[in-house]
Amino acid sequence: MKKITIPIDSNYKYLQFWNGIFNMTPKELDILDLFLKCADNYEDLCTLDNKKCVALALGFTKDKNTLNNYIKKLKDKNVFILKKNCYTLNKFLNPKNGNVQVSISWR
Repeated sequence: MKKITIPIDSNYKYLQFWNGIFNMTPKELDILDLFLKCADNYEDLCTLDNKKCVALALGFTKDKNTLNNYIKKLKDKNVFILKKNCYTLNKFLNPKNGNVQVSISWR
């Protein structure tokens, strides 16, 4: 079995690694990265404070629906998981999970 180590030194690179599964656009990756930077924890990512932080960073201050449209797209792609009226992060995308080992078997 071959082993490949991929050095990842930022949340954004971690998200890029998993993006082959989630098929996020570059803008969606940027928005998710900003949510991770703004959030105190990943249990409720889309709080009003976090949304304000992301909207301000992206210049979405005039039309609040723009950010909500991206949140819905991320939910539809299973990036955000809605549980008990809170948006949590899909466990694969949580950079706080530590080391991840991926095995691929070819038959």
